[in-house]
Amino acid sequence: MFPALETELKQETLPDPYEDFMYHHLQYYGYFKAQRGSLPNSATHQHVWKNNPRYLVSGSFGEREDVIPDPLQKEKLLYSLMLGSPLKSRQLLHDEFGEVKPCLREPRDLFAFFSSSGPLQAPRWPIECEVIKESLCHIEWVPPQPEYFYQPTGNEKLPEIVGEEKGTVVYQLDSVPTEGSYFTSARVGGKRGIIRDLAVTLQGPEDNTLLFESRFESGNLQKAVRVDTYEYELTLRTDLYTNKHTQWFYFRVQNTRKDVTYRFTIVNLLKPKSLYTIGMKPLMYSQLDADTHNIGWRREGKEIRYFKNNTEDGQQPFYCLTWTIQFPHDQDTCFFAHFYPYTYTDLQCYLLSVVNNPVQSQFCKLRTLCRSLAGNTVYLLTITNPSRTPQEAAAKKAVVLSARVHPGESNGSWIMKGFLDFILSNSPDAQLLRDIFIFKVVPMLNPDGVIVGNYRCSLAGRDLNRHYKTILKESFPCIWYTRNMIKR
Repeated sequence: MFPALETELKQETLPDPYEDFMYHHLQYYGYFKAQRGSLPNSATHQHVWKNNPRYLVSGSFGEREDVIPDPLQKEKLLYSLMLGSPLKSRQLLHDEFGEVKPCLREPRDLFAFFSSSGPLQAPRWPIECEVIKESLCHIEWVPPQPEYFYQPTGNEKLPEIVGEEKGTVVYQLDSVPTEGSYFTSARVGGKRGIIRDLAVTLQGPEDNTLLFESRFESGNLQKAVRVDTYEYELTLRTDLYTNKHTQWFYFRVQNTRKDVTYRFTIVNLLKPKSLYTIGMKPLMYSQLDADTHNIGWRREGKEIRYFKNNTEDGQQPFYCLTWTIQFPHDQDTCFFAHFYPYTYTDLQCYLLSVVNNPVQSQFCKLRTLCRSLAGNTVYLLTITNPSRTPQEAAAKKAVVLSARVHPGESNGSWIMKGFLDFILSNSPDAQLLRDIFIFKVVPMLNPDGVIVGNYRCSLAGRDLNRHYKTILKESFPCIWYTRNMIKR
């Protein structure tokens, strides 16, 4: 049953990975408490094994004593322990002849998935973050016509940045963790206590001050300053536990006025180059248009300019994005975003539809890869058609795909959704690919960053794309487990 045992009698070999795995497995379940290499001699401790099979004699802590120096005896002893009556296990695999295979079946899910009838898993936030109770839902919509880039005229106004000294702060987040602080714990709903209303209080129906909000999933806006009747300067929040990475924005405005030209200027962007310089427009979403006309996100804006902020504070230079817009309705609720948002909840809704699809669920299995720092589930999909023989299954090569290592790159999630729509379809090409390959898909590698509205980092305050060689599993679990899955 063990062909390698004969060669081990003749020459010394490297530690058997299976034996190494079993040591860890037995230690985890409390059956083996000795240091590795300190199993008792089967002859001298036979009475111990007979009377108490779960008890293994060990030396003092930190010492390493090879009571059984022969690796053959160790493996025989370990194998007899596996097959003996005291350690019955439902995880050991059996072949068609009833023989035990030296491997364990796939463990059950370590964490509960959402059921087909129950609610989705609520996102977990750092305990410093205030989160509003409202749940946002945007419709998916494809514009009927191509959305052309803005064509700069060269006459766009360059607004003067005046700041809160000459303006009025109408929205500001407090106690946002920045550089020097670090992540400690998370909970559903974020910060405990009463959620304050950070927007200004309107003085009456004639008060046309915009009401800002960003304390929702993937939202990002730190401060809004009203510098003129219809002009606002906006400051983005840096990635949590850092002092940089400001590019992603996603916020809500209410109390709008129709046929009035508003100007918004984001004053603390960090990239010297941007697609906004060649005509890219910000995205806008009107709740009234969505409810009455089924119109979703669309590119809007005029007088778009991306320029360097000359009001430097002696540190890193900032850049500004300014645009003007006319809202389509009075008293509307509108949203602005850097790109089409795709939240953690959006992903869970999509995965729930796959799990509940009787056809797709036959060749797409949903598992937990790991938990993030905040305790959010990092999902892993295994997609392949069932193989007819073990040889056919073993011949399949694996293809690994992941998205959203940078949370501000929401376009990655939409591309991933397009790929999943295709590979899970009944297209002949998709069926052929599923016959040939095993697809391992991590659709959202950095869920914590996506949830809190970061642009680039995880809650460790680091860019995960720079830590694929890390050995710090506790600090970078998403990367560590992904790399480990690829190695397996």
